[in-house]
Amino acid sequence: MNTRTPLTLLAAGAVAGALALTGCAGDPAGAGAGAEGTLKVVATTTQLADFAAQVGGSGIALTGLLAPGASAHHFDPSPADLLALGAADVLIVNGAGLETFIDSAVEASGFSGTVVTASDGIDLAEAERITAEAEEEAEHDHDHADEDHADHDHADEGEEHADEHAEEVHEHDEDHAHEGDEHDHDHGGLNPHIWTSPRLAQGMVAEIAEGLSAADPAHAAGYEERADAYTARLAALDTWIGEQFSRVPDADRVLVSGHDSLRYYLHDYGIAFIGSLVPSFEDNAEPSAAQIDELVEEIREHGVKAIFVESSMSPKLARTVAAEAGIRVVDAESLYADSLGPADTAASTYLGATIENTRTILEAWGAGVDPLPAELESQ
Repeated sequence: MNTRTPLTLLAAGAVAGALALTGCAGDPAGAGAGAEGTLKVVATTTQLADFAAQVGGSGIALTGLLAPGASAHHFDPSPADLLALGAADVLIVNGAGLETFIDSAVEASGFSGTVVTASDGIDLAEAERITAEAEEEAEHDHDHADEDHADHDHADEGEEHADEHAEEVHEHDEDHAHEGDEHDHDHGGLNPHIWTSPRLAQGMVAEIAEGLSAADPAHAAGYEERADAYTARLAALDTWIGEQFSRVPDADRVLVSGHDSLRYYLHDYGIAFIGSLVPSFEDNAEPSAAQIDELVEEIREHGVKAIFVESSMSPKLARTVAAEAGIRVVDAESLYADSLGPADTAASTYLGATIENTRTILEAWGAGVDPLPAELESQ
């Protein structure tokens, strides 16, 4: 992973100053708020924090580093985050190349506890195969688009679009306009958004339960019991989603998103991924004018009904592309991929967010949605 010396030095100084002020007794980020002897747990993403809460229950003092709406692709921990991490017994990470900030954060905070890597609970070889298949399909579509447009000259048009689209992609976070140069976001051959599949999420939950049990053997039975109960709910969610999409004709099961964030969800439910506004796993990468033109053509060719924008991204580029392609944008009810929703919404939990995603997609396609099974009525 990427270790950034400037962040490490600056954050270490900030943490030292904060410790001097608090005398190491307080924790502004919330970790350590439990009773003496309570396991202090820090989780990186909102999804992992929810998994940890489901498994740990009241037996852990939990801090989540990322806030709702934030993305791990461009996250820098605050001094308060580093204080919480330094005091933690357990750190839960996604792994799979997602948290490029974590090595420097661990070094700056002085964390010396147990690291639980949730992606160790799934078959990464399978995830890599899904990623590779998707890349091969995208390359095939790209070659097809090149053949269809070989006689079209977009040089002048491309130059005009480039500045416009680049500005729109980055409007949601101007501070990260050049982040691709500062961060080495290299995921290798693996799309890190493994949690978007409820099937894969079950393996992540099992890994978290195992990690908490190893760190706190006295309460292992409780962790395992809660993990089993939650896994049953994830399995029910998987079954319900599959039933909803199985009734949608193949020709209508096509999707365009803000970035390539739903790969495993789409794979599990037989949804064709036509492309994304940002042709990357990252939500802060920059598409070229030619890529945008190709996406518009793919949208028209496949009869895509809507562009879905993730909650961590600005909808402005999507609106521009949708207007050009003659379709709608679903951004008022955004998809929750990189992050769960705010605490006061139905999408504040993994179950709730995934149900909301499913309903949002189906309703945009004009498809019906069955009532939830009893085990999912309360998320």
